[in-house]
Amino acid sequence: MSIVATTTARIILGIIFIAHGWQKFFTNGIGATADGFKQMGVPAPTLSAWFSALVELVGGAALVIGLAVPVFAVLLILNMLGALFMVHLENGFFAASGGYELVLALIAGLIAVGFTNQGAASVDGNILRARQQRTVSA
Repeated sequence: MSIVATTTARIILGIIFIAHGWQKFFTNGIGATADGFKQMGVPAPTLSAWFSALVELVGGAALVIGLAVPVFAVLLILNMLGALFMVHLENGFFAASGGYELVLALIAGLIAVGFTNQGAASVDGNILRARQQRTVSA
């Protein structure tokens, strides 16, 4: 995958997750998010709401800047697997019916960008380049 494609996908995914984390924290609020999770049968709804909101907001921001991308990709994939199995699977495929279509697309995107060289357009890429330059200079 080219660096331009990876960077574009990473930023778009990050924006999507930031929007969902922001919604859970500030638009709906953690209390309402936890109430919604409880109605959907999500275990430990308050803890799940906090985990989901934090991972989505912080993980989304990390994706946008390209920081610890593999770590946040794994956390976001775990979050999406929870959403898949606890909420969306029983609603069928299509997102319009509350199905798992979007969840699968997000997981696929996270797999694609999470384990790919992020290049110079990321914090990770710049850290790696700086380490390589120090190793060559030493």
